[in-house]
Amino acid sequence: MLPEKVQGENIWRLAIAQALAGANAVVVYATGAIVGDQLAPSPMLATLPISIFVVGMAACILPAGAIARRHGRRAAFLAGTGAGALAGLLAMFAVLAGDFRLFCLATFFGGGYAAVVLSFRFAAADGVAPEKRARALSLVMAGGVAAGVVGPQLVTYTMDLWPPHRFAATYLVQAAVAVLAAFLLLGVKLPPPTAREIAGGRPLGRIVRQPRFIAAATCGAVAYLLMNFLMTAAPLAMHLCGHSQASANWGLQWHVIAMYGPSFFTGSLIARWGAGRVVAAGLVLTGLSAAIGLGGVDVAHFWATLILLGLGWNFGFLGASALVLECHRPEEKTRVQSLNDFIVFGLMAIGSFSSGGLLSAYGWDAVLWVSFVPLVLAFAALAMMAGRRDADPAKREGAAP
Repeated sequence: MLPEKVQGENIWRLAIAQALAGANAVVVYATGAIVGDQLAPSPMLATLPISIFVVGMAACILPAGAIARRHGRRAAFLAGTGAGALAGLLAMFAVLAGDFRLFCLATFFGGGYAAVVLSFRFAAADGVAPEKRARALSLVMAGGVAAGVVGPQLVTYTMDLWPPHRFAATYLVQAAVAVLAAFLLLGVKLPPPTAREIAGGRPLGRIVRQPRFIAAATCGAVAYLLMNFLMTAAPLAMHLCGHSQASANWGLQWHVIAMYGPSFFTGSLIARWGAGRVVAAGLVLTGLSAAIGLGGVDVAHFWATLILLGLGWNFGFLGASALVLECHRPEEKTRVQSLNDFIVFGLMAIGSFSSGGLLSAYGWDAVLWVSFVPLVLAFAALAMMAGRRDADPAKREGAAP
């Protein structure tokens, strides 16, 4: 257990770093498809940079977990912020040179940065009493509220500062923000890896067969997959429908605020109602967002879709993350948490790759209709967890003591 003062300092540092790093992802989502459309040899490849961003997340999660297990989480944090600074610089040079492949490489490193940022939420729970872990996790995620403001405004105020190279200045500032996050993370104090943690604990195959872990990974994957699936396509869909870049930026801003704003109380909801019920509420909100999107293509429909999508992601992803904390012992945390995130973002990469092609070939409505299929699978996983005896927290094998 860490002293309460250290716990509090860790949480605020991680929350601010979450805000700064979240701006990195917002910049990619707000500009990636637009720049991709300008640089790509074919319109079908417009959203490829965003898909590669997701691939970068999936590819770097397990290496980041290995670094954290052997050298501590702070070493992984600094590796991630280094990747974030590199991503911004490469994207700037890609815009200046008109090089689509270099831009895709930049978004890959941006995804690597985002993969490390994901561990901030679990790091907040290190050294914290079990009954306070969900709240610590959600408070760090609340830092994303600032990202919802900083990211879109960063794009709006910098995208035309370097004519005729639109967004070049944006990516330069993006690199500087990553460096600032690194300085903040240097002050995070976490327990060093123990010999038992380096050894890794039980075999992963035994852990992942728990219905609770299956439900957590499935629902976390669906929550993030659909958020990315729809958010990737939405800015380009708005562009194709004749809406301005400013309208898309505002939509993304409120989407990100909706993603992170509820985090101030999501931990309390999980403590009161249980993670499974919070996850289910998130899935319902995500389905409602797609239904509203099917109602029209004016700005209001896009904004309502993005806002409800953000709320659904918050409840679904944080609830699933809280379930993950109940699936492992302390010495297994980095292995299980990184495996969970690898599953989440590996599956999300598939959805991301299909989003742009589906939008180009069949339109926005097709993207929305397809999103209902993963929701059915997620509800089935929750039902399986609820129907098994080891879903009972008092009887489950994998709970951390």
